[in-house]
Amino acid sequence: MKSLLIILISLFCAGSSFAQNNYTDSLSKERTKHESEFLSKVLNEEERKIHPEICFFPINTSFIIEADFVKEVGPAFVMPMSTERTVYYRKMGYLSFKVNDTLCKLNVYQNLDLAGKKEYKNYYFVPFKDATTGISTYGAGKYLDCYLSKKAKKVKLDFNTSYHPYCAYSDRYSCPIVPKENTIPVAITAGECYVPHD
Repeated sequence: MKSLLIILISLFCAGSSFAQNNYTDSLSKERTKHESEFLSKVLNEEERKIHPEICFFPINTSFIIEADFVKEVGPAFVMPMSTERTVYYRKMGYLSFKVNDTLCKLNVYQNLDLAGKKEYKNYYFVPFKDATTGISTYGAGKYLDCYLSKKAKKVKLDFNTSYHPYCAYSDRYSCPIVPKENTIPVAITAGECYVPHD
């Protein structure tokens, strides 16, 4: 019986290790593809000289977190942008989750220009600042894409996929400014990191 238990535990660990390696390989390929497309299609030649690559934190599966979603729909409002541009958003609710036993809360927003488009049916926007902001990540914060159905109570957040706004690399773009209430007191050392340039 003991040997059977050891075999089952070994198989479980091997399966978990395989799944983690699969995830790491897949995300590494996505990062390489994203970096190539970003540098060639988003930045111009001068900007590529300043930002020749994208910095990423090591992939860390402990930053794949299950959060509780509480629906709390607010009125339409103009999201502050980095340039003079009017873009309407709506708060759809908030996510609560723990990072190393610290309770965190982030509001979830919907871009009303995208709301009626089929491909954005379940897409929501989670901008945030954390304890790495202005140190190892961009001073204006980062973004996280969130996909959830209208009846969702739980949401998987993968901070390994969090990214900087285009404005971190170029002043030619107009980007949403992270609302003050979307600041969390922990260090999210996952996703894109940032190397400041003079």
